[in-house]
Amino acid sequence: MANVYLHYDKVRIKNGLRIMRIVIQRVREASVKVEDKIAGAIGWGLLVLVGIEDADTLEDIQWLSNKIIGLRIFNDADGVMNLGIKEMGGDILLVSQFTLHASTKKGNRPSYSKASKPDFAIPMYEKMIHQLQTDLGKPIQTGIFGADMQVQFLNDGPVTIIIDSKNKE
Repeated sequence: MANVYLHYDKVRIKNGLRIMRIVIQRVREASVKVEDKIAGAIGWGLLVLVGIEDADTLEDIQWLSNKIIGLRIFNDADGVMNLGIKEMGGDILLVSQFTLHASTKKGNRPSYSKASKPDFAIPMYEKMIHQLQTDLGKPIQTGIFGADMQVQFLNDGPVTIIIDSKNKE
């Protein structure tokens, strides 16, 4: 299992636009610990890492949630990635992660100066949780915003997808 150390949501600038970014990993299992206690855990499903910034809106959250739920990245009976998370009955573990938007343009120390402050990012993170639960039709698991978290996961495939809310490809 891979270990990833997370703290809280941050932002980055891309071509002058600030973006909400998610990284989706198809996993066989994933968990997040805070102070050696499991905060959230899933079996087969999606580990979703999210970075939030001040320009993000409810529209971004709705679009990203719809995209996450609709992604056809699970194998059908023929071994073709043709099924979504709902069809497979899988679960979601959502974790905030500021390093998704690290700027490494200058020097070797990443900059996080464009990050949303917790007073904006926490409500947006909570709205993302609610939207995913609504769209999935069941509760999701989460990390703890702002905590020093240890994430363990077993990537399945591996399948890893990166999506930016302002670059709707």
